[in-house]
Amino acid sequence: MNIGITCYPVYGGSGVVATELGKALALRGHQIHFIAYSMPFRLAHVTENISFHEVAVNTYPLFEYPPYSLALTGKMVDVARFEHLDILHVHYAIPHATSAVLAREILREQGVYVPVFTTLHGTDITLVGQDPGFAPVVNHAINHSDGVTAVSEYLRSETKRHFQVDAPIEVIPNFIDTTRFRRCENKAFKQAVCPDGGKVIVHVSNFRPVKRVEDVIRVFHRLVQDGMAVNLLLAGDGPDRMSAERLARELGVWGQIRFLGKQEPIEELLSIADVFLIPSGSETFGLAALEAMACNVPIVSSNIGGLPELNVDGETGFLCPLGDIDALTRKTRAILSDDALQQRLAKGARRRAVEMFDQDRIVPMYEAYYEQALQAA
Repeated sequence: MNIGITCYPVYGGSGVVATELGKALALRGHQIHFIAYSMPFRLAHVTENISFHEVAVNTYPLFEYPPYSLALTGKMVDVARFEHLDILHVHYAIPHATSAVLAREILREQGVYVPVFTTLHGTDITLVGQDPGFAPVVNHAINHSDGVTAVSEYLRSETKRHFQVDAPIEVIPNFIDTTRFRRCENKAFKQAVCPDGGKVIVHVSNFRPVKRVEDVIRVFHRLVQDGMAVNLLLAGDGPDRMSAERLARELGVWGQIRFLGKQEPIEELLSIADVFLIPSGSETFGLAALEAMACNVPIVSSNIGGLPELNVDGETGFLCPLGDIDALTRKTRAILSDDALQQRLAKGARRRAVEMFDQDRIVPMYEAYYEQALQAA
């Protein structure tokens, strides 16, 4: 198949999954055409069966805000016609699904029908999509897609709860390449980032308020107060980084925390972790946690959203009430202070990642769903 994929090309779960899906499909013989305003973060460069089509947004004095969604529509039409696309697969409802639905109608008038396949990822439903100014547009885009998937049961239920969705929504979870994401011990790297030794806690996110990075620092502070020899490594960047750095200084733990910025490849960092801490206030799946699990890292997370579908309490790590610093600290301390428990949970995390979320299990689900969409078109 010739498949057009549109995603946000930045550091974040939806863009990562879309890019990895395209790469996996290309390896399976499909022709993949990424359509976005810049090269997707995880793509790095085009390879066999993969092309990149940049969306250029022209500025005019009339437009205070350049209309990216319309430029994207035009590019979708152009790529679909000249690359003979069989399907447009868009990740994130706004504006990608709306642009794709409009592109499909333009192509229909030209005697070409290209089905639109929409994957919902999270805040396009739980946050942005519920804005009164966007909600009718999101509702229309979902209902007029030829196929719709969500990355978790939680997200499917939230979509049905907040929108008047007529079409069925298929749950196809996020996935990873577990041959890439596996534990690879690197003592030299650990010595470089943790020269004083000790246990290692890792948190990876885009440092948005919903990720609750300050909770991570508060948990770490309590562990240090308990006298534990522990290091905290924070990977990623975003709007809450400055406030997180300020809190670390105020609590006196700045010296034991490394702010590493965006890291790629992330598996090297995860391979020296003893615990992965993810206290998010909203998480429709938790891709960063899955990557950690595949690297034999137990998870301590909040019990909200799609996280309980990924992190099984007592098997792959622990679930804690949202915002409960005491519980987060207690569970993290338990793992760090009991090597047998840490190893048991680490093995459980890796096992669940391989058995339930490996790309060789999940990508064929997308292929089957594409076939259904094409047959129904």
